[in-house]
Amino acid sequence: MKRQKRDRLDRAFSKGFKAGIGGRSKENCPYSTLDSKSHWLGGWREGVDGRLSGLFNK
Repeated sequence: MKRQKRDRLDRAFSKGFKAGIGGRSKENCPYSTLDSKSHWLGGWREGVDGRLSGLFNK
């Protein structure tokens, strides 16, 4: 069970990261549960930081 939960949260982080790189707004978060939403937003923040620092191109 723990592995499945961790995988879901990793997936949320990854999707948030891709959204941040793509320039999507954080209001577009598809998750409603607190854990998933916080992981998605964490990934989104890292993606935005990477995009703004020039590591990734759109």
